[in-house]
Amino acid sequence: MFSKLLLPVITVLATLSSITEATGRTHNGHTTAPRPTIKPYPYTTGKQFPASPRRTRHCFVDALGNGKDDSDNILAAARKCNDGGTIALMDDLYIIGKALDLTFLKHVDFDIQGTLKFVPDVAYWEANSFKFTFQGANTMILFGGEDINIFGSGKGTIDGSGQTWWDGYAKNSSIYRPMMVGVSGMKGGTWSGLRMINPPNWFNWITDSNDIIYDNIRLDVFSVNSNSPKNTDGWDTYRTDNVIVQNSIVNNTDDCFSWKPNSTNIVVQNNQCTGSHGMSIGSLGQYDGVYDLVENVLIYNTTMKNVGSAARIKVYPDINPNVPNNGMSGGGLGMVNNITYDGMHINSADWAIEVTQCYGQSNRTICTEYPSKLAIQDIWFKNFDGVASKKYDPKVATLVCSSPNVCQCIHTDNINVKPPSGKPAQHVCANLYRGFLKTLNCVDS
Repeated sequence: MFSKLLLPVITVLATLSSITEATGRTHNGHTTAPRPTIKPYPYTTGKQFPASPRRTRHCFVDALGNGKDDSDNILAAARKCNDGGTIALMDDLYIIGKALDLTFLKHVDFDIQGTLKFVPDVAYWEANSFKFTFQGANTMILFGGEDINIFGSGKGTIDGSGQTWWDGYAKNSSIYRPMMVGVSGMKGGTWSGLRMINPPNWFNWITDSNDIIYDNIRLDVFSVNSNSPKNTDGWDTYRTDNVIVQNSIVNNTDDCFSWKPNSTNIVVQNNQCTGSHGMSIGSLGQYDGVYDLVENVLIYNTTMKNVGSAARIKVYPDINPNVPNNGMSGGGLGMVNNITYDGMHINSADWAIEVTQCYGQSNRTICTEYPSKLAIQDIWFKNFDGVASKKYDPKVATLVCSSPNVCQCIHTDNINVKPPSGKPAQHVCANLYRGFLKTLNCVDS
C-alpha cells in the first residue's frame, strides 16, 4: 500500500503578507515568498495528491496594531483573493479576536510571515468556537475547501495563548478549552514551514478531509508557571483519508499524533516527539455500538524522547452490564488494520510499545470478562532501538489484548530497546499469539 518516492524532496520555505490587491510581491517594505514545493519522502500513501495551479494575485493584510482585532480584515482578504490568489500576512503580529470560518476557500494560498495570536478570552471562545460532536471537539479557526496551501517560511507562527486556559483548568477541570486550528472539509492542501505554540487544547484537529501534506511544522508548548499544558495533542485525524505528516518537531504533553475513528491511508515520517504520550492509534471503541476504523497507517523513522509511550494502540473494552454506562465508555465496534511502526529511536519511554484493548478499564479481570468488540489485526512493530525509562524497569513494552479472538496477527521484529538498569528487557504479553513476537522476551505481567 505504501509507496517509496525515489525523487528528492524540494522544500523551498516560503513567506506571506496583507488587504489591497497587488500585482507585485512587495508591500510596505515586505517581500512575499514563493510557495514551497512539498513532496512526500521517502514514503507516500499510494494515493494521488492533486496539483495546485500558480496563484495570480496577492491580497496584503495590514495589521491594525495596538492590540486591535485583525480578524475581519483577514476574512475580507480571504474572500477577495479566493479562487486564484494569495493572502499575505507579513506584519509582525496579527490579533485574532473572532472565530474565523474559512471553509469556503478554493485555489488559495496563505503566506504567513508574522504571528497570528488568538486573544485569551475564555468566555468568548466558549460561546463562539466551532463545535463538533466527537469528544467535545471545538476550534477557534476552521480551514476548509479545495486546493489550499498555508506556508510560513520558517518564521510564520500561530499562537493559541494557551496559558489562560491552563490556569483556568487548574481551578476548574471542566473549562471548555478549544483546539487551536481546525481543518474541516479540506480537499487537497499543504501546510509547511510553520510554528504553532501554546494551544488551549489540541494543536490540529483534522476532520472530513483528504489529500493533505504537513511538512516542516514545529509544535511547542511552554508554561510560565506551575499550571502545565493540558491535552496538547499534535495532530488528531477523524473521518480523514490520505494525509502525510513529515519532517516535523513536536514538544508537547499529550499524543504526538492520534488517529481517531475512520482515519485511513496516513503516513507519518521523519518526525521527532518530546514529552508526548506517543504515536497513538485511538482511542477507539469509546461509543457504544459505533463502528470505528483505522486502516493503512505507516509510522516511519521517528525519534521519541521522554515519552509515556512510543508506539501505542488504545481501544476500549466492551461494556460491563453491571456498571452504569453513559454510552461513551466502551462497547464500540470496528477494526484497527494494517498498521506499521518502522524505525523508532527511543530516549526514555515508559513503554516502547503499548497495545491495550482495556483502555479506560484498569481491572484486567473485568476487561477479559467483557472483551473489546473492536479488532486489532495485521500490526507490525519493527526496528526499534534505544533506552526505556526507569518507570517499569526491566519491562519496556506491554501488549495486552482483552481476547485473542479480536487481537490477531500482531508482529514484532528487531526490537532492541533496553531498560536503563542494564537488565534483560522484559515484555508483557497477553491474549495474543507469541509466535509472531520475534525478539521479545514475553512475561505474563
